[in-house]
Amino acid sequence: MEGDILILITKNITNENKSKMQIHDNTSESVRLGVLLAIVGGFLDAYTFICRGGVFANAQTGNIVLVGIEATKGNFTQAYMAFLPILAFIIGIIVTEKIKDLKFPSFTSVTYSERVILLIEIIVLFIIGFIPTTIPHAFVTIPISFVSSVQIASFGKLIDSPYSTTMCTGNLRSASQAAYKAFAKKDSASAIKTIRYAIVIFSFISGACLAGILTPLIGIKSIWFAVIILIICLGLFSIDDYILNKSHERK
Repeated sequence: MEGDILILITKNITNENKSKMQIHDNTSESVRLGVLLAIVGGFLDAYTFICRGGVFANAQTGNIVLVGIEATKGNFTQAYMAFLPILAFIIGIIVTEKIKDLKFPSFTSVTYSERVILLIEIIVLFIIGFIPTTIPHAFVTIPISFVSSVQIASFGKLIDSPYSTTMCTGNLRSASQAAYKAFAKKDSASAIKTIRYAIVIFSFISGACLAGILTPLIGIKSIWFAVIILIICLGLFSIDDYILNKSHERK
């Protein structure tokens, strides 16, 4: 009898945890979250270009090229400065993976790691809003590179496809491939993927446009718009948890 009760309890816990895992996947891999994060990605790139040194802080390809160019010229100080955002990006990836490995005290929620990561982004970007333009731009672009890597490492799947919320090259490639399959092979699944990628790309552009409007008007504190969007992202997880808990109460 005791064994049957234990099996029943274990089964209920397992089923509940699976349900929460499904909610977690539905939130972290959803189009609605991807749209919001892409807006943040586009906003940050435009923000750093407009008022933080004319650079794109999200993608590191340009910084890697600069390291090579400056090193061959013997400008090792400039090469070092170009390397710092790359290092911040690497550290961000490592920190994210470490957070994912943490064993949180409660099995009742499996979204803690994503929430912690979003909270880190919110805090870093909020602080950046206080850093004046008289301070060297590296003090801003390096933390944003860190935030970018954290976001990339944490949210890299859109429903059933890989994507990025802080750069568009990979998304454009995937969208083009899916569009070809949709038109050439009449593949409805590829057509849906094309639409999803297009939505994310358009959201990224929208974020850049918003930065182009807000940054000249508000200045360095316009980055707090990205903070607001990230707070909304954080709220999506809480809303989905609330919906799940309500559905369990009805049962």
